[in-house]
Amino acid sequence: MTATPSAKKIELWPLARLVPYERNARTHSPEQVAQIAASIQEFGFTNPILVDSDDGILAGHGRLAAAKDLGLTQVPVIVLDHLSAAQRRAYVIADNQLALNAGWDMELLQQEVAALNLQDFNLDLLGFSTELIEGLLDPDGIDDVEELDGMPEMPSGDRAPIQQMTFTLHDAQVETVKRAVDAAKDLGPFDDTGNENSNGNALARVAELFIEWSPQHGVS
Repeated sequence: MTATPSAKKIELWPLARLVPYERNARTHSPEQVAQIAASIQEFGFTNPILVDSDDGILAGHGRLAAAKDLGLTQVPVIVLDHLSAAQRRAYVIADNQLALNAGWDMELLQQEVAALNLQDFNLDLLGFSTELIEGLLDPDGIDDVEELDGMPEMPSGDRAPIQQMTFTLHDAQVETVKRAVDAAKDLGPFDDTGNENSNGNALARVAELFIEWSPQHGVS
């Protein structure tokens, strides 16, 4: 069996040496960078930035931005010098997407968040939104956090006909979307959708109403 290449050591590099990948498709909002910075302050720089043999960043663009905001002068780095050009390009994508494919054991997650809450730990450092944290702490609000419970390990034929969709919003758009979702919830229950997630149902209702209103797709 061929040995799997692995990094040999962690190095400390000055921030100016790191070269961001100009075609990095992963985005980092100011809010997320602030979350990463808060995590670094609380736990330390526990996740080194991954770079190639040309000092280009393969994983860690958000951590670099957070380090700059914190005024750090150097960061831990792992050099992956065994990758081909194609592997480097693919890894920039795979490192982000593979993490998204994981799911959550909701019962255990609720227990862990509840335990941290009893210890007066700052739950904002977990990276979840305030609404999700409130849902995890309130058993009756668990329906509002169902999007956390991914099912990537189940065969497609055994899982419910449910899909997750992710959208990136500008700060100025977030409140508008929230107001629309809340207004759709006020229109009545969603008894015939087969979806138990109230936010997903409300967003679908908004889309249905828009299609009905749109001159191109519905009644003008």
